[in-house]
Amino acid sequence: MTEIVLGAMLFGTRIGERDSFALLDRFVELGGRWIDTANNYAFWEHPSGLGGHSEQVIGRWLAARPGMRERVLISTKCGAEPTDPARGLEAMEGLAAPTIRQAVTGSLRRLGVDHVDMYWAHVEDRSVPLAETAGVFGELLREGLTRRTGASNTPAWRVEQARALGSGWSALQLRHSYAQPRPGAALESWSHRQVFPETLDYVRSTPGLDLWAYSTLINGAYGRADRPLEEAYDHPGTARRLALLSEVAGELGVSQNQVVLSWLLGGDPEVWPIVGASTVERLDEVMAARDVKLDPAVRERLDAAN
Repeated sequence: MTEIVLGAMLFGTRIGERDSFALLDRFVELGGRWIDTANNYAFWEHPSGLGGHSEQVIGRWLAARPGMRERVLISTKCGAEPTDPARGLEAMEGLAAPTIRQAVTGSLRRLGVDHVDMYWAHVEDRSVPLAETAGVFGELLREGLTRRTGASNTPAWRVEQARALGSGWSALQLRHSYAQPRPGAALESWSHRQVFPETLDYVRSTPGLDLWAYSTLINGAYGRADRPLEEAYDHPGTARRLALLSEVAGELGVSQNQVVLSWLLGGDPEVWPIVGASTVERLDEVMAARDVKLDPAVRERLDAAN
């Protein structure tokens, strides 16, 4: 059964340590388990231009909460930390075997743990043979440094090749939400990879492969006039979906965000939505989506709006 995952991208930068601790505490209080971060979060928010701040905050929170490590599951990533702060994502560390080894060592140190529960290849790196990348991920599994491995922002066909090469990748993390951009339209975040129908078909037909989704609430665009959708979403299908989303939320007496998350959690395939929150009140809203049940007729209406 899928769960809502707490996205910790802005912990330690835009969200200060005190507020981050409050969000983490509340997430666990509400029954949350998975916390998702990365070794490059959030380099673009920090004067140094380097990441690791989110992992450090989570590590300090774990150290301040005896027994908490046994209650939560930690997901982190490698491959997109800048090697040159001035160039940002244009100078990503990549996925060579020595780089991955160095990255996981750094993440474990910042988190203050001896293993993580999910370790992701954050981005593609076609400058490195896929067999090399896959091989080291498999080694991390066998050595117990991570309980699971996965790939983010990677095409399904490359994931399947890496699985055949021993990566152990059991999850795929991509951008996904109820509103969809035009096929082929450029996203403002060029490093993002979008879920497409064939992605869903691949996950649906591959036992043991989970789909995690980021940008599930599209930066607050649902129901907030001050958070407009980017140009890639400017097409007739978006208008139809947003109108129906508002209609369904009104019928159920819940927020549009909650309908979107319920739609993801109960879809085919079911999705693990990663959701960020800057306040406890916002976190309470998104976690309450677990109690929103979409009956088959409502889900069919939502799915039919294209």
